[in-house]
Amino acid sequence: MLSSLSQFQSKKHYRYLLCKGTTEFAQKKLLIALHGYGQLIPYFAKKFDGLEKHTSLLFPEGMHRFYLNGTSGRVGASWMTREERLIDIEDNLSWLNELLEYINSQYEFNEITLLGFSQGGATAARWYFKHQSYFQRLIMWASVFPPDIEHIEKEVNNGIFVVGNEDPYFLDNMEVACEFYRSNKYEIIRFSGAHDIHLPTLNLLYNEK
Repeated sequence: MLSSLSQFQSKKHYRYLLCKGTTEFAQKKLLIALHGYGQLIPYFAKKFDGLEKHTSLLFPEGMHRFYLNGTSGRVGASWMTREERLIDIEDNLSWLNELLEYINSQYEFNEITLLGFSQGGATAARWYFKHQSYFQRLIMWASVFPPDIEHIEKEVNNGIFVVGNEDPYFLDNMEVACEFYRSNKYEIIRFSGAHDIHLPTLNLLYNEK
C-alpha cells in the first residue's frame, strides 16, 4: 500500500537570458517577458528582435522542460501543470524573485515592465499581484487571468491586455475576455494576427511612452 507523498526542498538551476538595451535610455528600462507553453527562451526571445533600442530585456525560462512530441526531438518548457500546482506556483515566485534581486544587484533600472504571453501570463499575474511594487506596468498578452486572483481587490497600475483578432484561443470569447480586462481598468489593444507576439504592436507600446 502506498503511503502519502512527502516533499523536501533542494536547489535547482534555472535559465534566463538578459539582453541589455543598446542606448543609454534603453539601459534604464527593463521588460521581463514570460514565455508561453512549450516555448524555450532562445526562440521566444527572437520575437522581440529590435526592441532593445527601447528597453533592456529579461527572459526567464519555465522550470519544466519536456519533449514536445514523443520521447525525442524538439524540446519546450512549461511553467506548471495541474500536478502539485500550488507548490509550483510557490517555487516560480521564489526563483523569479531571486532572479530579479540578482539582476537588480548588477544593473540599475528605473522602470520595469512585466509581460506574460499565453501560459506565462498566469505566472506574470501572480508575480505582479504578489509583489506589485516591483513593476510599473503589466502586459497580459493573449492570456487569461488565473482564477485564483480573478477577483483580487488590488488595482493594476498601467495594465494592458493585448490579443490578436484571429487568435484561435479567444475567437469564441473575445468580447468576454476584453470586457473582463476593461472592467478592471486595463487598456485593450487588438492587432491583426493570431496567437503570437506581434512586434509592431510592442514597438508601438514603447514609441508612445
